[in-house]
Amino acid sequence: MNKINRKVEYALMSLKYMTLKIPGDLTSAKEVSETFKTPFDATAKVMQVMAQSGLLRSEHGTNGGYQIAGNLDQTSLLNLLEMIEGPTSLVKCFQKEAQCEIKGQCNIISPIHNLNQKYQDFFEKVTLKELLVNHES
Repeated sequence: MNKINRKVEYALMSLKYMTLKIPGDLTSAKEVSETFKTPFDATAKVMQVMAQSGLLRSEHGTNGGYQIAGNLDQTSLLNLLEMIEGPTSLVKCFQKEAQCEIKGQCNIISPIHNLNQKYQDFFEKVTLKELLVNHES
């Protein structure tokens, strides 16, 4: 079964935490890391990536931090996955940087391509707002 990468988990935890704050309040990577006992470096990195992608806005300085800048209702889980992990693919043969050693003999390229498309379509339909807002823990 396909699993969500830890970095994506940290991104989702950070976003969920920020949705519960008063709009305009800033959240630091240290605050998220200490609250959820996540590794600081990994948490800080995913928050930086989300800021570089426009999902978060960052303020620098001693009282700096992040706040949600993007519309969670218009940002899909697929967007977040690709933001954090890069292009998504279920199998090696659909990754541009990796060559599959049995591609010439493979008899399931078409079915796996269809499955990969359904996978991406599903994650494209799930918005971050739907996933994170108004749900218990």
